[in-house]
Amino acid sequence: MNTYKAAGVDIEAGEKLIDRIKPLVRSTFTPSVMTDIGLFGAFFDAKFPDYEHPVLVSSVDGVGTKLKIAFATGIHTTVGQDLVNHCVNDILVCGASPLYFMDYFATGKLSTDVAEQVITGFATACRENGCALIGGETAEMPSMYAEGEYDVAGTIVGVVEKSKILNGERIQAGDVLIGLPSSGLHTNGYSLARSVLLPNFSLDKHIDVLGETLGEAMLKVHRSYLHVVKPLLELDILNGLSHITGGGIIGNTKRVVPKHLTIDVNWRSWQIPPLFNLIQQTGSVNDAEMRHVFNLGIGLIMVASEQNVNDIIAILTRAGEKPLVIGRITQ
Repeated sequence: MNTYKAAGVDIEAGEKLIDRIKPLVRSTFTPSVMTDIGLFGAFFDAKFPDYEHPVLVSSVDGVGTKLKIAFATGIHTTVGQDLVNHCVNDILVCGASPLYFMDYFATGKLSTDVAEQVITGFATACRENGCALIGGETAEMPSMYAEGEYDVAGTIVGVVEKSKILNGERIQAGDVLIGLPSSGLHTNGYSLARSVLLPNFSLDKHIDVLGETLGEAMLKVHRSYLHVVKPLLELDILNGLSHITGGGIIGNTKRVVPKHLTIDVNWRSWQIPPLFNLIQQTGSVNDAEMRHVFNLGIGLIMVASEQNVNDIIAILTRAGEKPLVIGRITQ
């Protein structure tokens, strides 16, 4: 007899997963969440008493081929954090704070243990960012994915006061670029990094120059900048923000800089972390390609008027950050 399970889809496994993740998901709920898990849609109370003119900001993203490192190492708890934090940063640079996150997890054959680890990462990062994991979808699609592999994507919704939207309009010639360190590759450039490093190093090999195994270095969680940048947003002393993802420092920062202005980066103003040097040296990758693909140790850039730079650096330093002046906006 033909059955759905015989065809490769195990509905009971999906139901078991939902039961296992319910406590994780509920642990992220904020007072604005109006529904429990299980309905066809999720309800979120859209009253914003602290905002005069609230504007919703949304973004969607994935983790990319960093997932291949998770598959190879069997470590699945970090990629969920990567996805949430990436999405949080994408709306943060618009001036927005996160409200809720929704995930999509797709695989060929559902492993409830693996899926639970990934969703644990979602929940961890949502709690850290004060963001509700309000809903999601788990799809089991036989023959669509190789055995043991999956894909994840996420959508985030946040809110910003209309008068405090950051879209680059305030940026002027003479503004200063202040960079905040990344935790590593974040979630970009993994196809190049893998093609260069994996034929030469095993993921479980300790590499002295890194001070850890290659797998540990490549699975470093894409950090969230929400809590260190939010106080600066409240002070309204930033003219622009750039999340450094695929396209590198120039490629991403030019998205928020008016077209008549130029981004002048002093590439020698910070020390490139060892992992990027290892990629460049092992693969003979030229400087232009490295700058185009990777964040090179700078995960977020703030654009500010020169008169505010000292205050910004002081605030960030007190918060335990290591801000770096890495360039200017020029005419």
